[in-house]
Amino acid sequence: MERVEANRRDILRWLAVAGAGLAAAGIAPASFAQDAAAAGSDVVVVLGATVVDGTDAPPVPDAAVVLVGDRIAWAGPAAHLPPHAGVRVVDGRGRYLVPGLWDLHTHGLDYETIFPPLYLANGVTGIREMWGYAENRAARDKIVRGELAGPRVVMGSSIVDGPVSMLGPPVTQVTTAAQGRAAVRTAEAEGADFVKVYSYLGAEAFAGVAAECRRAGLPFAGHWPYRVPQPAASEAGQRSFEHLFGVPAYTSAHRDEILATLAATPFDPANPRSFFAMARDLDRRATQTYSPWRAREFFGGLVRDGTWLTPTLVVNKVMCSPADAFAHDRRLKYVPGAVRDTWAAQLGTRTPVTPAEVAQQDAYFRAQVELVGAAHRAGIGLLAGTDCLNPYVFPGFSLHDELAHLVDAGLSPHRALQVATRDAAAFVGRGATAGTITPGKVADLVLLDANPLADIRAVRRIDTVVAAGRVYDRAALDRMLAGVEAAAGAGANARSTRLPVHSCC
Repeated sequence: MERVEANRRDILRWLAVAGAGLAAAGIAPASFAQDAAAAGSDVVVVLGATVVDGTDAPPVPDAAVVLVGDRIAWAGPAAHLPPHAGVRVVDGRGRYLVPGLWDLHTHGLDYETIFPPLYLANGVTGIREMWGYAENRAARDKIVRGELAGPRVVMGSSIVDGPVSMLGPPVTQVTTAAQGRAAVRTAEAEGADFVKVYSYLGAEAFAGVAAECRRAGLPFAGHWPYRVPQPAASEAGQRSFEHLFGVPAYTSAHRDEILATLAATPFDPANPRSFFAMARDLDRRATQTYSPWRAREFFGGLVRDGTWLTPTLVVNKVMCSPADAFAHDRRLKYVPGAVRDTWAAQLGTRTPVTPAEVAQQDAYFRAQVELVGAAHRAGIGLLAGTDCLNPYVFPGFSLHDELAHLVDAGLSPHRALQVATRDAAAFVGRGATAGTITPGKVADLVLLDANPLADIRAVRRIDTVVAAGRVYDRAALDRMLAGVEAAAGAGANARSTRLPVHSCC
């Protein structure tokens, strides 16, 4: 035991001298080492892996990454590491080390025994939760306090929508600019990291939300509010548009006719989903009249305004597929029965049935994938998000599917990986502390058994996950998955009765 402690002190002293990366991150290496020693912080070395650090640097083979507590203290060639016998070593030989993944469109964190562990078991160490209410804020706070193992959470507000909404409680419905401002102030008081706007928010209330967000310094993001021209919403500061809603219309040669139809059609309080169904079908038709000229104009505006797109191709794929396409998915064993039943019931009324409809929707999905590729080539920032808790979109697992869709869209595996790591952290304002394997940043890492730069599907082949410095080896991850399966089978952790079982995003 004395030798172990001596080795730990030796490597901390070495870090105090060799910690150029810490200094570059604004951390004094000597004081960092002293503080770590005083706190008794664990020292972990990931040794021998090829490091794909999330930056534009080439992979580093046979590397070492030194973790002290919940931070990355050093990264470089393994040959430069001093003797470290007795310090915990994670064997990375023949493996690939990447930053922890982020899913930037999620729901359902309050399923505490199901969703948080599924994220970690799949290497997802950060999420953007898109609907904030007391139950999932409580889950986030448990993670922060160390009472619940789970990812870092960027928490949205209550969804802010118009007086007609497809959603029920606890959605916040507003009509006037004053009510929009009040909704932002409530979000600020509740500690939301951003405000989530929704499809039927009116122009006046949207203006109030945008103005109050500027005052409060809060970002806002979400669906395209149909009553606000999408370029105007981007110019007003909307940080991201989700699900590609409206993007086909604005890149169509028939743009003006489509927008005129949308503007002339009222929201029906008796059947609020009817407008959305019409808008989705107009988007489908719009993909058949894609205009490169319209796309350059539209995409150029988003790039100028700094507005990103979250395609959520994985949920779009589900909605474009027959209802029974995922009925035997092996991942269903991790989903509580009440959620599975709701998924099956919902898809029965929203997905293609006849062979002609199936072919039509398959073509629509392929067009959406191509549209994402065009947006990427135009320089638009993309976010990897899944919309989990929607039918057959699984926490953690589905982010791997989303990355594969991004590669299908034309991103290289390296770029797709950056979208879910470096770019994601930068988008949520944490680029200085997360997203890459860089000294001074948080120790969120995933060790893979195969090369993700050769095949992005390698992100599924996880050996070890490190979340905030805590190491979960394969055996621990398997126990985590077994625990989720047992909890799901027992119907544990049912959602609060005031919340919808399915988060309709």
